[in-house]
Amino acid sequence: MRDLKHLIFFEKLLQEANNDLVKQAKNEGKRALGYTCYFMPEVLLDLPGCFSVRLRAPRCTSPDMATYYMSSRTCHYGRSLMERALEGGFNFLDAQMATETCTVTCRFQEHLQQKKIDSVADMDIIQNDDFFCEFIDVPFKKTENSFEHYRKQLQVHVLDKLSEHFNIDVSDDALLQAIAEHNEVCRLITEIGSYRKLDNPTITGYEFHVIQLVSQCCPKYLILPYLRETAEELKTREPDAKPGYRCKLVVAGAENDDPDFTSLIESCGARVVADRYCYGSFPGREEIAVSEGQSPLDAISRHYLTTCQCARFMPQDAMRERKQYLADLVKEYKADGIIVISNKFCEYWSYERTIDAIVLPRDFHIPTCSIEKEYFNSASGQLRTRFQAFIESVEIKKIQEANK
Repeated sequence: MRDLKHLIFFEKLLQEANNDLVKQAKNEGKRALGYTCYFMPEVLLDLPGCFSVRLRAPRCTSPDMATYYMSSRTCHYGRSLMERALEGGFNFLDAQMATETCTVTCRFQEHLQQKKIDSVADMDIIQNDDFFCEFIDVPFKKTENSFEHYRKQLQVHVLDKLSEHFNIDVSDDALLQAIAEHNEVCRLITEIGSYRKLDNPTITGYEFHVIQLVSQCCPKYLILPYLRETAEELKTREPDAKPGYRCKLVVAGAENDDPDFTSLIESCGARVVADRYCYGSFPGREEIAVSEGQSPLDAISRHYLTTCQCARFMPQDAMRERKQYLADLVKEYKADGIIVISNKFCEYWSYERTIDAIVLPRDFHIPTCSIEKEYFNSASGQLRTRFQAFIESVEIKKIQEANK
């Protein structure tokens, strides 16, 4: 297929958290607000005067300094973020809008927070005099009480703090403006991702992964023109005459912000057609609907808590809902199997991955490959062997079903 016009530019943006578009927005006087989790609504961090940056640690290979503070028994994702912070890679942040969800990222964010207590020495990791860190408490259920609690947390710990520290406009009109911009990003990403549904997709999983990540890691108003051009470009992009893959797969699971991981899967003979993992577009790129008479904040809080597919929700109905969600993605995107991933030492997703590896083949008859990996691809040879074997088994199953 013809190369996408902006792909090299997008790849360059992902090389550093403080990329060229982030620097441009900062030079324009905008406030950079970091976050790590879907439970922190990015739309609230994209209010006029500020912009969201979902934190990553690209090219981090050895989090030795972070291990000293966080131990070797915590996942590499949290340690890699901490390592990048210690290296000065997040000094551009004006605030870290934190969530008490994953234990490891919670520890990482607590290290960033200035304690200002006589008995505790501040580490002063973020070299920015304006920097502050704020936490929200996130419910474990999706009840009416949960919605109310979540909405109040977002009001007190996000909107009120942005207004107090940076004089950000947090009125309903400002929220509606942010929602409109967010929804345009969602429409474009959804349109771009829809080409993966084709019998012969006109976009690779790697390309989509890159595009989805830049939509999370760059100021929305600056990345939008490039997303619009890319969506227009894909309308006329022709697929390869002969598909360069042997099966289609859904990738699901924990934090996966490394497009090279998707590229590794595809180099083994698959095409990744859906991304239900942290940093993926399922969920994350659904438009936020505001009903007549409903406050924008209520719409935002209900949207994020309702759509979230996090393994943190452990009631049986929520767990069954997540399995059905994956099965529906397999059907909608005409996939032949699923790869479920978790990062080493990740408590929530290790349980989820184990359950998925049993339930998806047994109850939904979906071939499933269960992978525990590091944040970075240090064992790419072993992963390649696993993926090649799985793809071959899926291909054999397809041939057998076709011959029945």
